[in-house]
Order: sequence, then structure tokens, then C-alpha cells
Amino acid sequence: MLSVKAAVARSKGGPFSVEDVLLGQPRADEVLVRLVATGLCHTDLLARDQILPPGLPAVLGHEGSGVVQAVGEAVTTLAPGDPVVLAPMSCGSCRPCLTGHPMHCVSFLPLNLRGRRADGSTAYRDAAGAGISGHFFGQSSFADHVVAHQRSVVKVRADAPLELLGPLGCGLQTGAGAVLGVFAAPPGSSLVVFGAGPVGLAAVMAARIAGCTRIIAVDLHRGRLDLALELGATDVLDGGQDAVAAAVVELSGGGVDFALDAVGLPRTARAAVESLTTGGTAGIVGSAGTGQDLSVGLVQMLGRTVKGILQGDSVPALLIPRLLDFFMAGRFPLDKLIRPYPLADINQAVADATGGTTVKPLLLHHAEG
Repeated sequence: MLSVKAAVARSKGGPFSVEDVLLGQPRADEVLVRLVATGLCHTDLLARDQILPPGLPAVLGHEGSGVVQAVGEAVTTLAPGDPVVLAPMSCGSCRPCLTGHPMHCVSFLPLNLRGRRADGSTAYRDAAGAGISGHFFGQSSFADHVVAHQRSVVKVRADAPLELLGPLGCGLQTGAGAVLGVFAAPPGSSLVVFGAGPVGLAAVMAARIAGCTRIIAVDLHRGRLDLALELGATDVLDGGQDAVAAAVVELSGGGVDFALDAVGLPRTARAAVESLTTGGTAGIVGSAGTGQDLSVGLVQMLGRTVKGILQGDSVPALLIPRLLDFFMAGRFPLDKLIRPYPLADINQAVADATGGTTVKPLLLHHAEG
């Protein structure tokens, strides 16, 4: 087994502990990846707080980018030295997977949140040899090296700046995939985004690429609203005001074509629906955890569509390289969202993210070989 540094969540709501973890060798259909950088996502904190599984202790993290170190004998599309971005796991054989919707895989939750491989095993053990939860979203990238199934590993172009790209595998593909794929927002259309965090700002950038002429961002933090304007929003609104949906309708001249809730609270999801014009579509991509109910008037649903969207309903092997090409062309400036931290400073990164001073913390790894 390989000894690697990892940030381990050991207690509900407690700090991450950076320690030595033992990592097994890749199986026939797996890949060993040396991590360069990993984004910190709100979902990692939901798992740390045990609002979501897996059980603790666990190596979390699911926005990793790095370099392939070794591949199993059944892997034919990847080789040592390949630059890669990691993405969630899918089964590859269910109806959604076979019809181009792997992020809506019927086994998505057990494959990505159980903390184990599909057969119940784990490649992760603590220094004493006891098994710990891993394989989080197909990776557990709060570690210097990971073992991931080949379906979770996306090869990217050779000149890719890997130190920036981890968030493409989750938050950024979620927001951008909703706009470019699920909505397929046409030029001249209008969009409101509730929540100007990484997911919402990715949606703003994607809307500008799509040619939306009115892009409204709603948030509680003035700094994030200013960033939204820099990234392409035409208008911003304070999310703390009363009747924010009515303000969107007035600002857009009768309601928007598309609304994206990147927060995941009942009030923001309802506001997304209430912001629509007739014929509009609302997408719910945020989640504050289970037990949240949405109440919407039936009349408000007439002529409107509401979709729950997981991971942008993307095919990561297609969308991630596409977003990278947009970034390299200066059209998807994801670097404006990012602040780097050493892995050892993960708890400071958490504090800055939850305090709203950092939009997207990026943990830098320094493992070699």
C-alpha cells in the first residue's frame, strides 16, 4: 500500500485532520492519480457534518485534478503521465448512463456517497490499518494520491493548468451544464441565478457564452454580486430583500426564460419558479440536505417546467474538455473564483468559504512521483 497525506474528517462538524493514510493499488479497472489541486465544495462540508453520508472517519474531496501514475490492466484509454480531471462515478449500464445522462445514474447515490466501492471494499486505511470511508464521488481527493475507477477520470489537453481545474469536475460543470445543456439557453434569452457561489457564477459565465442578453444574479454578499457583474451578469439583486422574485419579474419585464437555484433552500427554489415567464424553466441544482420541501402554487406551474438537475446532467468526458477550451480562450475565467491554500491549511479554507470571504478554495498538493 502507498502512504499518502490526506485530510480526514473524523468527527461530526469537527476540524479536518491532516495525517498519513494508506492507499491500496489500483484494480484492473482503476487508475492511480497524483493530485495537483482539489476544490473545496459545500457538499464536502455536508458530509463532514453528517447531513450526507458516508460515515466517519472519511477522506472526502471530489474536485480533484492531477496526473495519472499507474493504470490497471483493463484500462485502455488512459496512461501514466496523462493530465486528468476527476468526476463523479456512474455505473455505465443503467438507462440514464446508456442514454447519455451518467450524472443521473440510478446508482449515483450509493456509488458516490457510500464511502466504498460498488463491492463494498475500500482502498483507504488509516495508519493503523483500519478501513476508512473513501471513494467519495469516485475519488476522495483530499489526499495526495487517489485510486479512482476509470469512469471517473477525464483526460484533458496537455497544456491544461492542472492547478486550477479541479472544480470543473463538480461545481463548475454543475452550473455550466445546466445552462449549456439542460436549458440549452438560446441567444437573446434571459436567466436569473439564485446564489453567486461557484455553481451560480459558472452559470453566469455559461450564460454569457450562450448569448443570453439578460443575466441576473441574486446573492446576500455584495462582493459576490460584484464578481458576478465582472463575469457577465447584466443585473444583480440583494437576496435578502422582500419579494425578490417580484423584483426579478419587474427587472426582466415579465419574468425570465430560465431560473437556476444554486442554493437549495425551499425559499430560493420557490423564488426561482416565481421568477419565470410563461413557458420558462427552473432548474434546482443546490441542496441543503434532506428534509427540505418545496411548496409552489399550482397556477404558477401552468406553462412552466421545474427540473431537478444533478451535476449539470453532463457527460463529464465531453463537458469538462469543452469548458477547459472556453477557459483557455478567455471565455470561462474560472480563475477569478479561486483562492489557493496548501492542503495543510484546509481548516482555514473551510472558515474562509463558510464566512463568505473566499468563493472557491483550492487545496494544493505537493506530493511527487
